[in-house]
Amino acid sequence: MVCIDDLVPKDHILRDIDRAIDFSFIYDEVKDLYCENTGRPSIDPVVLFKIVLIQYTFGIRSMRQTIKDIEVNVAYRWFLGYDLLEPVPHFSTFGKNYSRRFADSNIFEKIFEHILAEAVNAGFVDASAIFIDATHIKASANNKKYVNELVKIEAKHYQKELNEEIQLDRQKHGKKPLKDIDNDNTQDNTPPSGGSSSDVKNIKKSTTDPECGLFHKGEHKVQFAYTAHTACDKHNFILDVNVAPGNVHDSVMFDELYNHVIAKFPETKMVGIDSGYKTPWIMKQIFDSGRLPATPYKRPMTKSGFFKKYDYVYDNYYDQVICPNNKLLTYSTTNRDGYREYKSNHRDCKNCPCRNQCTESKAYKKVVTRHVWEEYMELSEDVRHSPLGKETYKLRCETIERVFADAKEKHAMRYTV
Repeated sequence: MVCIDDLVPKDHILRDIDRAIDFSFIYDEVKDLYCENTGRPSIDPVVLFKIVLIQYTFGIRSMRQTIKDIEVNVAYRWFLGYDLLEPVPHFSTFGKNYSRRFADSNIFEKIFEHILAEAVNAGFVDASAIFIDATHIKASANNKKYVNELVKIEAKHYQKELNEEIQLDRQKHGKKPLKDIDNDNTQDNTPPSGGSSSDVKNIKKSTTDPECGLFHKGEHKVQFAYTAHTACDKHNFILDVNVAPGNVHDSVMFDELYNHVIAKFPETKMVGIDSGYKTPWIMKQIFDSGRLPATPYKRPMTKSGFFKKYDYVYDNYYDQVICPNNKLLTYSTTNRDGYREYKSNHRDCKNCPCRNQCTESKAYKKVVTRHVWEEYMELSEDVRHSPLGKETYKLRCETIERVFADAKEKHAMRYTV
């Protein structure tokens, strides 16, 4: 006589998971997705989700291989509640249940939030500082199979607030309001039937997986991918995830993820992010919510051999910019992108010994721009140089970066399946 429980090592990770989590809560979450008196009895829904948990915990690439491993692995059978001779579900069972029952539900989010809540209640989660970043996951799509598609350029989701700030700033400087600026945020991303090239763009849409997006960054290979925007705490507990096509910039996805996380964890004081999120709007959002950003140094995007932007000093009292040759650049206008333009006097620039390091303008004019929310960027620099800012940002490589590394190396999340 053999007891399957005796065959599973006492220190096996599945024993730890089984002791820590009572999966019976899943029955209440899925009861509305099943019919009590129609059709034959279904596979136990807890078993279906445990199979997926086994697949990603042990980094098994496919559901087909997962089922093969369950057939011969005693610990997997014990975790699912199957004895040694009991047949396990067919590999297509979960796929059919997902497409017919789970795909249009939020059951996975509910399971994630329930388990996270248990970790919070046990005191494992420390969300006093959160870390947000994104990683790309290669789509299972042929790079050569795509169609070109015209889509409208989507307006910034904060465009309305920016427009109000622009008009207020222009009014303060005695400038007329910009025409039609209030309509700038009415665009959507639906394919246009026509229109000028200024409000549309051409994208490559995969015919294999239409939901992914073409990704190209730096030295990375051009490929169809997804981007997983993730937030974690100091102890590497994932607090929330938002998945988008690979061609969506990190900063675009920040708002939804950030607002969701701080709503669940209002005790958050510090937000660790990389340079991709270091924009005026995001800095404003973090400071306005009563929290501090921990950011890195962001190299100025300036031509080699030319003065950097920080070489031009802004005088807040007189609302002027002082160039490296101690000449004044005065306010000219506030443009539609939310930048104030400060222009030099051409007489000062024409014979200036620093002109070759300053401007290539044939009209001998230098223009320095400053965003209407630039003060938030300056505040973020103050935090960056503070002991708390330095200490928090150092934790990024031990937290969110490790989360991504473990997901890809240990849990088969480098590619979609």
